Amino acid sequence: MVASASLDLGGQLGPILDEGVRSGRIRAGLRSVLLGLADGGARISALIAKGPLGRALAADTGLANRDGDAQKALDILANEIVIDALRRTSTAYYVSEELDAVSTLDPQGELAVAVDPLDGSSNIDANISIGTIFSIFDVSPNGASASFLRPGREQLAAGYFIYGPHTALVLTVRDGVDLYVLDTASREFRLAKSRLSIPASTNEFAINASNYRHWFDPVRNFIDDCLDGARGPRGKDFNMRWIASLIAEAHRILSRGGIFLYPSDQRPGYENGRLRLVYEAAPIALIMEQAGGQASDGSTPVLDKVPRHFHERTPLVFGSAEKVARIASYYVNPEFQRQTSPLFRQRGLFRS
Repeated sequence: MVASASLDLGGQLGPILDEGVRSGRIRAGLRSVLLGLADGGARISALIAKGPLGRALAADTGLANRDGDAQKALDILANEIVIDALRRTSTAYYVSEELDAVSTLDPQGELAVAVDPLDGSSNIDANISIGTIFSIFDVSPNGASASFLRPGREQLAAGYFIYGPHTALVLTVRDGVDLYVLDTASREFRLAKSRLSIPASTNEFAINASNYRHWFDPVRNFIDDCLDGARGPRGKDFNMRWIASLIAEAHRILSRGGIFLYPSDQRPGYENGRLRLVYEAAPIALIMEQAGGQASDGSTPVLDKVPRHFHERTPLVFGSAEKVARIASYYVNPEFQRQTSPLFRQRGLFRS
């Protein structure tokens, strides 16, 4: 990252980014955007902390975003806060889950910023961790659309804010992943841990098991093998987690490993997955790879996918590298197949 630090250094984000500019590790324009986003994240955190006292933030507005998802009051407020925070930065173009098209903030700006202003907003009234996800690209010489419709590997930086028991910023500028925590007294993000690394071995997976009947065979077979536990082909017992908040799931996996699956399935509208490639899957994928993990749509690395439009959806699998690679094997290797009949289920040729 832009600076190395011990676990308890407590350096502020601003000075750390300043040192990154002086050393040539990052550009001044990227510094301005990251500080703008940090300001927006701190403002959103303060708004969320009001809970039920804060203008009925969990209330439905009666409106929907471009893809038909119901918008909460806080969805709209968070988007307005991010736009306001980025107006004073080097942001040329802005794309958001809450907007239909690209917004131009500064025609002379050098960066393009894609944001999910409030991931997991359906959990607001349950006081469950929610977040803000962002992705930053260089402006393309081919214009606004081309600045975003490109492989995720071309991201300059990516990160997320998680609003939970404490507010944290997880950030990569393509040189590892750092964790900053918001000091509520000073409203500054302070470095808490550098060089985050996803544990290689784990016994946790995260998936919405209520959709089991809709899954395609590769995902169903992988989960069946996990559920067979110590007596099955995996040879150990697994725990399942599902928070229904992408940011909370990602943060847990960065902390203690595991794998997250939001696959495509057979329901109408879910054939191509549900998470947005540009401002959800791609930034999470970059963070995971920079922390030593992987991210795919089941078989193809997410960072190699090129979106056709700003709100394109994708399946998403991420976490410990070995687990993501194993999922891909279920798609292509016949040894991972199961034979199923109305009377019994029998293992295929797979051996762990």
